[in-house]
Amino acid sequence: MKRSSSVIRRVVLAAASVALAAGCTAQAAGSGGGSGSPSNAPASSASAPTDAPTDDGKPPSPSDTAATPTDAPTETPSGTPSGTAKPKALMDDGDETEQVRELQARLRQLGYFDRAPTGFYGTMTAGSVKAFQKKQGLPRTGSVDEATWQRLLGASRKPTADELKPSTTNQLDTPDARCMTGRVLCISKESRTLAWMIDGKVVSSMDVRFGSENTPTREGTFTVERKVRQDWSRLYHTPMPLSMYFSRGQAVHYSSDFAARGYNGASHGCVNVRDRAKLTALFDQVKVGDKVVVHW
Repeated sequence: MKRSSSVIRRVVLAAASVALAAGCTAQAAGSGGGSGSPSNAPASSASAPTDAPTDDGKPPSPSDTAATPTDAPTETPSGTPSGTAKPKALMDDGDETEQVRELQARLRQLGYFDRAPTGFYGTMTAGSVKAFQKKQGLPRTGSVDEATWQRLLGASRKPTADELKPSTTNQLDTPDARCMTGRVLCISKESRTLAWMIDGKVVSSMDVRFGSENTPTREGTFTVERKVRQDWSRLYHTPMPLSMYFSRGQAVHYSSDFAARGYNGASHGCVNVRDRAKLTALFDQVKVGDKVVVHW
């Protein structure tokens, strides 16, 4: 009997030990806030929706159970949905094409670009495009997309050859009334240009510069008094090729100094031209007796 009692006691103690061990395992899982899922379950199962109550006995809230869609569009700092593709740029900073030259010529027609077209898309062109886009109510990107280009085509006309590649860096102004009849060298101090005109039509034009305050170029209506293909100033000891004299010692002539220094210098009263090829062609066309008008 003692032996059988001892065996029964050991069986009871073993069963109690098993029950106690099972109770510790469940408490450890519960203390960690888990749902009692096996420890080897996938980590993603924790965020999956479930109808089981939480540890505090309340139903799970929607924020705990609803999964956030991963394909919802987000917004960029500019307010444009990131999923929306930006319009393709037809012309942008750094481009150098004939289409850019046309762009600049059209912007110049509308007063947005104030110099001769170069065909190069730089910061000045981008600024002009932004100004046009603002006026048209378009996004001010500074680059030309299809919408901007079509709007510009509608607001301007096809540029002429002279508008695409002007004969002068400076823009010609409205000719003086005295230049509208006959053969005239129409010289503007305002725009710093010379326009060779016949019966009110501009045949050719070129950049010019004038005398300084101490030796100003005279203004008024004159005539070509004489022409000297290769001349020399005996007063200032400088070459004066392709001279067309119109007022005593003052003449229209080529200046290598003007070609080299531009408007950083001045003449001694003559009308300097820096494009020798253009002036050579003009020299061959102008006749003694043709009119010369120097005006503001």
